[in-house]
Amino acid sequence: MEKFADIVVPVARGVFTFRVEEGMPLRPGVGVEVVMGARKRYLGIVWRLHGEAPAFRTKPVERLLTAEPLLTPLQMRLWEWVADYYLCSLGDVMRFALPAALKPAGLTEDEFRSEAYRPATVRCLRLGEGLADEEAFRAACGQLRRAPAQEALLRRVRERLAGADGAFVLRSELGTSAPLADKLVARGLLREEVRETAACGRPAFRPEEAALAPLTPAQEQARQAIVASFASCGTTLLWGVTGSGKTEIYLHLIADVLARGGSVLYLMPEIAMTAQLVARVRRAFGDRVIVYHSKCTDRQRAEIYRTLLASPGGELVLGARSAIFLPIGNLRLVVVDEEHDASYKQAEPAPRYQARDCVVWLARQAGAKCLLASATPSIETWVNARGGKYGFVKLTERYGEARLPQVQISDSQRAFRRGERRQHFDKLLLDSLGAVLERGAQAILFQNRRGFAPWVACEPCGWVARCPRCSVTLTYHKQRQRLECHMCGYVMPLPHQCPQCGAPSPQLMGLGTEKIEEEVAALFPAARILRLDRDTASSPSRYRAIVETFERGEADILVGTQMLAKGFDFPRVELVGVLNADSLLNFPDFRAAERAFQLLTQVTGRAGRANARGEAIIQTSQPEHPVLRRVQTLDYEGMVAAQLAERSLFGYPPYGKLIVVTLRHRDATLVAEAAAWLAAQMRRQFAKRVFGPHAPVIEKVNEESCQEILLKIENGLSAATVKTALSGLLAAVADHARYRKVFVFCDVDPQ
Repeated sequence: MEKFADIVVPVARGVFTFRVEEGMPLRPGVGVEVVMGARKRYLGIVWRLHGEAPAFRTKPVERLLTAEPLLTPLQMRLWEWVADYYLCSLGDVMRFALPAALKPAGLTEDEFRSEAYRPATVRCLRLGEGLADEEAFRAACGQLRRAPAQEALLRRVRERLAGADGAFVLRSELGTSAPLADKLVARGLLREEVRETAACGRPAFRPEEAALAPLTPAQEQARQAIVASFASCGTTLLWGVTGSGKTEIYLHLIADVLARGGSVLYLMPEIAMTAQLVARVRRAFGDRVIVYHSKCTDRQRAEIYRTLLASPGGELVLGARSAIFLPIGNLRLVVVDEEHDASYKQAEPAPRYQARDCVVWLARQAGAKCLLASATPSIETWVNARGGKYGFVKLTERYGEARLPQVQISDSQRAFRRGERRQHFDKLLLDSLGAVLERGAQAILFQNRRGFAPWVACEPCGWVARCPRCSVTLTYHKQRQRLECHMCGYVMPLPHQCPQCGAPSPQLMGLGTEKIEEEVAALFPAARILRLDRDTASSPSRYRAIVETFERGEADILVGTQMLAKGFDFPRVELVGVLNADSLLNFPDFRAAERAFQLLTQVTGRAGRANARGEAIIQTSQPEHPVLRRVQTLDYEGMVAAQLAERSLFGYPPYGKLIVVTLRHRDATLVAEAAAWLAAQMRRQFAKRVFGPHAPVIEKVNEESCQEILLKIENGLSAATVKTALSGLLAAVADHARYRKVFVFCDVDPQ
C-alpha cells in the first residue's frame, strides 16, 4: 500500500501531499526536504501520514532532515487554530512562526544545503568507561600519583558528575587548560564528546537564588487573590494603577512556578523597547531568563527555539508577541503585561493574530494559568473579567509612598488668546517645567509624532509634499535634512522652492519630537535634553543608552513619542507634559477614545513614582472633551461605560466581531472593480452585515491601491460558519479570470 504525507511548506497555501518512499521513517512534526514546482527546494513539516492517494500525480519526499519533530503536538494545534481563526493558511503560519534559520530553501541541492541550519556545539567531558565505580576510580587516581594536576582535574570532574555513569560536564566550565584535559582523554580516563548546545540542558531553578523584593501588604493581598482566582478561572485580569508594583507580583508568581519545575511565558509589548523591565527580571532570575524578540538574529532565534524544544520544562521565556509560537515544555503560567497594548496585534504579514487572545487559548490547551495585567485594560478584556469569564483582581495602591499624579488640562486656544503661549508651550506647562528644573528633578514631554515637521506645504498655492508611492504626507527630519515617508521609506531633499508654483521656502507645518527638542533647548538653554523616538532609538543598544542615561539623572528632560508609555519607572520624574492631545482624540476609529485614554493615562502615570507627588499637564484645544476629563479624574470605569453605550448602538466589539477584507493591486481601477464584485457576493451571503467597499484612511501604500470591506458579525451568530462561507468567497476571487492577480487578505478582530 502506498503511503502519503500532507506537508506544510512556508508559502501562502495549506498542506501539500507528497509520496513517501518505502522505508522512510516519517512521523508528524519532523522536517523533510521537498521540491515545489520545477526545482525549488524547501524544508517542509510533516503534518499527517495517510494512505489516501490524491487525484493528481505526487512527487516524492526527497529526504528526512530532522530525526526529532520540529513542532510539539501543542504547537501543531496552535498553528491550526491560528490559521482557522485568522483566515490564513498553515503555510502563512509556518513562514512567520518558525525561525528563518530552521527553514532553508534553494533552487539547487547545493544551495539548499548551504542554507541549512548548523547547530552550535560544545565540547563535553565524561568519565572514562567504568570509572563511576569507586574501586576503579581509586585505581585510576593511583596511576596519576606523579601528575597531581591531572589527578585534581579528574577528581573535580567526578565531583561535578556526582559519579553518574553517562553524565557529562561542559569543558568550558572546568576552568582548566586544554592540554591538561587532553592528557586525561589520551589516557582514557576522560572521554570527550561534541554535543549540540541545545541538547546540553540547563541547570534546574533553585528558589533560594531568586533575588525577589518583599511584597507590600497590598501586593501580597493581590498575589493571594490571583492564586485564589486561578483555582476557579484559568485566566485572570489584574487591574492595577500605574506604579502599583504589578511587576513584583508577577516575579513572585513566576518563582513559585519555576520552583515546581513548570515553565513561564512572560509577554511584553515591543520587548526590545522595554529595557528596564528586562533588567528587573534578569536581576531576579539571572541567566535563567530567555529573551526572544524580533531584534534577535536569525541564528539566536534558532538556538533559542532548539534549546526550548529539547527542554522538558522549568524555563522562563521573556518575549514579544512572536514568543507564543515557541516550543515551551510544561507551560504552567503565562503573564501578559500591559495586555491592552496595540503592539500585541500583528498587522503585517499574515498571520494577523492578536497575541493576547492566542495566548489565552494556548494556556487553556496547555493546562496553564494566564494572567492579563494593565492599568488600562482593553474593553474586551474588562467585559470578560467583569462578566465572569475571567477572574478579576484589583490593586489600587501605588508602591511605597508614591501617589498618583495631579493631572491638569491646559486650554491652548485660551492661552494663545491671552498671549500666554510661547512657541508650542502654554504658560502653565512652562512655569511647571521651570520649577521642576530648579528643584533638580526631571520631566518628560510627550508628542506622538516623530520628526521635525509632520508635513511641508506651500501657502500661496496649497501644494503639500506627498509620497509618490503612498497616500501620506512626507515628514521633514531636520537632523537628516530630508523628507521621509514613514510608510515605505521613500526619501527626498527638502525643496528650496515650491515645485508647483515656484514660491521660495515651503512652510514647515505641524509639530514633531525633533522640533520640541529644539524649542525646549531654546527656552531652557541650561537643561540637558534627550529624545526617545524611532529615529534616536534605532537599535536596542541606542535605546538602552538613552534610557539608562536618563535613569542615572544625567539628563533633565526626556522628549519622546508613545515609547515613553512602555512601563518606565523613573523615580526622579515629577512632571509629564503632553504637547498636543488633540492628535489622539481626532482619529477616525471607533477605538480612538479608548486608545487616547489608555495612552494618556500610561504617559501621565510616569510622574510621581517616588515620594514627591507628580504633576501632569495636558495641552489641548478641547479642554472639555470627556476623555480628557476622565483621564484627569482617573475614571477608567466611566470611560468604559461611555464606550460600551456607544458601541452597543453600532454592534462594535464586544457586542460583535469584525473582519476587514482588504484588496490590493497596483491598478486602482482593477482593485476597485474587484472590491465591488466581492462586496456584492458577500452581500448575497451576509446581507446588511457588509459595509463598503471603501478606501482606507491610507488608500495607497508602496504604489499599491487598497480597498476595504467591513463585515460585522453580531454576538449569537456563529463566527466559524461565517468564516467558512467567507473563505469560499475569497477562493472565488482567487479563481476569477480577471481578479485572481488582486491580493486579498482578511484581518480578523482588527485593531
